[in-house]
Amino acid sequence: MDVLSDVVAAMRTGRPHSSRRYKYAPWGLRFGATHEAGFHVMLRGSAWLIPQDGDPVALAPGDVVFLAHGQGHALASELDVPLQEVRLLPDGTWSGPSGEPREDCPDTVTLCGAYRLDRDRAHRLLAELPEVVHLPARVGGHRSLRAAVELLGMELEEQRPGTDAIVTSLLDTLLLYSLRAWWESERAAGRDRGWAAALADPAVATALRAIHGEPARDWTVAQLGAVGGLSRAAFARRFTALVGEPPLAYLTWWRMTTAGRLLRHDDLSLREVAERTGYTSEFAFAKAFKREFGVPPGRYRRVAAAG
Repeated sequence: MDVLSDVVAAMRTGRPHSSRRYKYAPWGLRFGATHEAGFHVMLRGSAWLIPQDGDPVALAPGDVVFLAHGQGHALASELDVPLQEVRLLPDGTWSGPSGEPREDCPDTVTLCGAYRLDRDRAHRLLAELPEVVHLPARVGGHRSLRAAVELLGMELEEQRPGTDAIVTSLLDTLLLYSLRAWWESERAAGRDRGWAAALADPAVATALRAIHGEPARDWTVAQLGAVGGLSRAAFARRFTALVGEPPLAYLTWWRMTTAGRLLRHDDLSLREVAERTGYTSEFAFAKAFKREFGVPPGRYRRVAAAG
């Protein structure tokens, strides 16, 4: 089981959305805080990203910015231009100045959008990211990410049959490529720590894949250590240091996270959800689920369906 893909799938609560925007200098947009994870891609021209906290970031053509935690920020042609407020609308689009092209050539073309994520079950893998993940375009660097950006730009430039499905898939691909590119950059810079280090550690990464591949299995610390080729004690120390919690605590958390995803997106009975997450009875599962989420699984499913 690919841990990164599994984590993103578990946190996602809806389809990502995006739009291609044409900008004519001078321009400035202020985006309010949101529960979603936002991104900006510079398809043409340059701009400044102005985070809520921290220094402005200069953006050049091909740059990708991922805003993992949904804090407010601004995007502008220059640092001193007035900013117009932009709001997220119920259909997932943003209000604000028209993004339609005019007869004259735009100074800047951007691809802006967001991913709907479950903040109540924020995985450490994403929670560890800085507010601004800046992936500058470099010759020969992050080629897969560059290819995804180019394909997205092409699909959004001209609506053709299948564009909606293709764009949704490409946006999911963009997120995974962005995360992979960030961790590769951290490792190359010698800042390999936390989940970046956990996924790079052969023993811990193997155990994580085992947990994600078989969350219902009655794992012991010794069994997980054996999967990773370590003794029980050595594995427990290494796993806890890198992941941030003991192996069985993570297993329980992941089981409940998986249960939440199944209740939101699959038409399974509570007994089937219990079996898929390692509980021998529906009663034991319901008790554990309520302890974790604060509501019984049936009510959780009804609220998720209504939302």
